[in-house]
Amino acid sequence: MPLVSIILPFFKKIDYIFETINSVLNQTFQDFEIILIYDDTKLDDLKLIEKRFINNSKIKIIKNEQNLGAGLSRNIGIAHSKGEIIAFIDADDLWKPRKLEKQIEFMKINNLDFTFCNYKKKLPDKEINVVSSKKIISYNDLLKSCDIGLSTVQLNKKIVDKDLFPNLKTKEDYVAWLKLTKKKINAFNLPENLVIWQSVKGSLSSNFLQKILDGFRVYKQYEGFGIIKSLIFLFVLSVNSINKKL
Repeated sequence: MPLVSIILPFFKKIDYIFETINSVLNQTFQDFEIILIYDDTKLDDLKLIEKRFINNSKIKIIKNEQNLGAGLSRNIGIAHSKGEIIAFIDADDLWKPRKLEKQIEFMKINNLDFTFCNYKKKLPDKEINVVSSKKIISYNDLLKSCDIGLSTVQLNKKIVDKDLFPNLKTKEDYVAWLKLTKKKINAFNLPENLVIWQSVKGSLSSNFLQKILDGFRVYKQYEGFGIIKSLIFLFVLSVNSINKKL
């Protein structure tokens, strides 16, 4: 049984997926499985992926019958996982070769259940500085600023619910981290840049208006705040997000 299960949803990112998967396959730590959730009703890309990796026993492909979105697809991946540790990566991001090795060691030495690391943002036309964070993030910290990159997270499976991620177009990972930290499970940062986060033009993660709408839903619907309180926290979150880009 693999120690780590790596959850990878896929939807229309064929130009990036092979580099992403290879960045995982080239890890110095090799005791893992990749669970790729194919979340597209069109099968052209699926055929290309299967052709490339048909003989690789580390990769398990699950095909959704309908488009469910990244959050619900990750829940499906978690349900099929066999590892003690759950890791996540998006279909256009990259891991540096020692990402798994260093983060697993960090978790074991410190007996941690929720960890993440620093990452570098890469835009289509330029690279941005490394995104770093404080050493420990609590629920109250997270309400005001989300410094946890999805593709940097590793969790002990024992803390992961079957419905960890909600059905949101964006910020579904933010809801998941809030859910965990609300249970007093703080997130611990391994202060090394081990991930490259790539912003793809036209992707949901780059859609500003969608982020604002989903950000309001996070506070109003999932955290149960009133309208005014939700707007205040959304303003604080947005300001902190802008400051990180300056």
